[in-house]
Amino acid sequence: MAKIINLVLMLSLLLVVASEGQFLANGILKPPATLKCESAYGVKTGDTCFEIAQAFNLPTELFDSINPNLNCTALFVGQWVCLNGTLS
Repeated sequence: MAKIINLVLMLSLLLVVASEGQFLANGILKPPATLKCESAYGVKTGDTCFEIAQAFNLPTELFDSINPNLNCTALFVGQWVCLNGTLS
């Protein structure tokens, strides 16, 4: 019974790791992708994420994807947001 529980736990762990997209077919973990921001904008008084995306003709999905840790409800003056970037 203990062997079955251990097997289930190991398979669960592998599924979690695989679902995160970090597990390669050969069993080696790859580092998470990093964003290289190629163009940035300094937030000014009154700016919102939506308005910044509109001003630079960025679809909101793209703006969100190149600013994954940005809290749009807590923007502050002088904060840098990415306008163009690539994952590496």
